[in-house]
Amino acid sequence: MSSRLGDTKLYNSPSTDLNSPESIIREVYQALKAKGYDPITQLVGYLLSGDPTYITSYNQARSLIRRLERDEILEELVSHYVAHKLERD
Repeated sequence: MSSRLGDTKLYNSPSTDLNSPESIIREVYQALKAKGYDPITQLVGYLLSGDPTYITSYNQARSLIRRLERDEILEELVSHYVAHKLERD
């Protein structure tokens, strides 16, 4: 191996990478909840309409959600659902 033992390597966990769909959805969900909204209904409204005003601007949630295409969000949600609900049966 050519790496030195004393070298420090940077590891970016997917859960802290603000560019991953999972992290963006988590941050937006938390911002909606913190402002007293029902995150599920707000996210569904956004996904169906594409209207960003369903998402609060608190903690830059609206800017974050717009980094993703709506189909990317749906893909992440369906993948998570299948992995955690259907594949366990």
